[in-house]
Amino acid sequence: MKKNILFIAIFLSLATTMSAALKIDHIEPANWFAGMKNSSLQLMVYGSGIREAEVTTDYPGVAIDSLVRLDSPNYLLVYLNLKGAQPGMMTLNFNIGKQKKSVSYELKQREKPGYQREGFTNADVLYMLMPDRFASGSDANDQIKGMNNYVVDRSQPSLRHGGDLEGLRQHLDYFVELGVTALWFTPVLENNSPDNNGFSTYHGYATTDYYKVDPRFGTNDEYRRLVDEAHQHGLKVVMDMIFNHCGFEHPWVKDMPSHDWINLPGWLKESKGSSDPTGTSFLQTSYKLTPVVDPYASEVDKRETVEGWFVPTMPDLNQRNQHVMTYLIQNSIWWIETVGIDGIRMDTYPYADAHAMARWMRTLDDEYPNFNTVGETWVTEPAYTATWQKGSKLAEENSYLKTVMDFSFFEKINMAKNEETDGWWNGFNRIYNSLVYDYLYPNPSSVMAFIENHDTDRFLGNGTDTLALKQALALLLTINRTPQLYYGTEVLMNGTKEVTDGNVRKDFPGGFKGDKRSAFTREGRTNAQNAMFDWCSRLLHWRQGNDVVVKGKQTQFIPWHGVYVIARQYQGKTVLTILNGTSQPATLEVARYAEVIGSTTTATDVITRRHVRLDKDVNLRPRQTLIVEF
Repeated sequence: MKKNILFIAIFLSLATTMSAALKIDHIEPANWFAGMKNSSLQLMVYGSGIREAEVTTDYPGVAIDSLVRLDSPNYLLVYLNLKGAQPGMMTLNFNIGKQKKSVSYELKQREKPGYQREGFTNADVLYMLMPDRFASGSDANDQIKGMNNYVVDRSQPSLRHGGDLEGLRQHLDYFVELGVTALWFTPVLENNSPDNNGFSTYHGYATTDYYKVDPRFGTNDEYRRLVDEAHQHGLKVVMDMIFNHCGFEHPWVKDMPSHDWINLPGWLKESKGSSDPTGTSFLQTSYKLTPVVDPYASEVDKRETVEGWFVPTMPDLNQRNQHVMTYLIQNSIWWIETVGIDGIRMDTYPYADAHAMARWMRTLDDEYPNFNTVGETWVTEPAYTATWQKGSKLAEENSYLKTVMDFSFFEKINMAKNEETDGWWNGFNRIYNSLVYDYLYPNPSSVMAFIENHDTDRFLGNGTDTLALKQALALLLTINRTPQLYYGTEVLMNGTKEVTDGNVRKDFPGGFKGDKRSAFTREGRTNAQNAMFDWCSRLLHWRQGNDVVVKGKQTQFIPWHGVYVIARQYQGKTVLTILNGTSQPATLEVARYAEVIGSTTTATDVITRRHVRLDKDVNLRPRQTLIVEF
């Protein structure tokens, strides 16, 4: 009898233990939306031992297509078919033997159909900024309990400075006054990485939670509020995403869902590169992007580009694993539907698997035909960049990526600023010789041009040469491109990367407590800052809704006697951008440009609104910028 009682006690103890083991920590995504074109939904279920669970639901219109049991016992992928399902709260039933657990899961009503979501276009001017460095709206989120060790110290360029989403929201009027139409924030998702040797991930490119705004920036609700109020101000919002890699503190790193979730191939044992923080060999990327399009590329070169880790602390995700890619694709859709973003900027685009990324772009294009995504394609040859644009005849596979970044323009304009424009290759000849290759692009107007960003030296370097800056901005804002500005250029922010990237990511003046001057107001700006701000603002507001610049035919003239001219023409109207590319006085010989000037005798300077005579040659000051319309 005692043996039977002991057996029953042990059995009950085991049953209780087993019952307690059926635990679901969370499900990603936390909710989904009824009425999507793609009726398939992947649920990633986290929980100790959850891999062995069976799953059922009796929600009308929902069927369980498959359960994918990964290598780790602590994940389960549930694929649902939602065709015909209506918004509401479904119940998902999980059981392992006699253990059971029910979880409520919401299917939300979509706010609008996908085709109504309008992305950014070449009619917009994007203003790129780093939330940590722009403005602080609250001190309460500077220190967050439970997050890995970090320091907020504005005296250190490579540590966190305390900017947040609330700070951005409080300054939406500034962007309107300036005249930009879209805001691109560097990543706002959680980056729970500890500070290391004076360096932190304030920049946001090491995601540790794909469904959560970093608490030091704010909450998901605050992000939604910011986007909503930006829309009320006539501003679009572009979200920076990273599919190539995640942060080292992401749960996937400590407990990999499957052996091929992250790129850690066995053949890397003798690979060169930095030491591997996981204790296993890994490959440092070569940072060379040409192998992914090179028809003669070796397999080892291609692997080093695509499978190598960007840095040792950012594990490289394996997009060739279809479950990884499905997770990432759904995540981008979730943010579009949940927050209402108007575009995506994808970091390190060619480092990820091209076929998988094309699948992502094709999926978004099908669901949101008027949405837009720009991919970072950091190679300075136009033929390379053009290969990545949607519909390119140069590519083996259609990328479906609508917008690519014009690193050729960036490189050439930063060379030209230090040169005299001669009769052959130097100065603005570089821009001319870059734009001649626009025939390679399926859509040149959907190429994003810029003169600087968070990864480059400021255009001004450590100086204040506004003559060169105005010439660069005049080109940027009038040529057949989608322009992107970098925060603070309009108030003469400068700096170089010579010591640290943080020196090109300085705090916006007036965005933080204790700042002596505020560049957000005319009173707080210096005379020089006001002069540059006014010049930029006039040009930006003039560009808004200007069909000549947005839709017009482009004609460029080979630089002649140091003068570079680009014309835009649409429905009988003309805009001429005229640049003296030398440090000496020059002359615009109007007879040479008769094909675009015609019989016009007088034009209007778009900045000063003064009349400019075109019935005679125009004298230009050294490095003068002149934009006229007629």
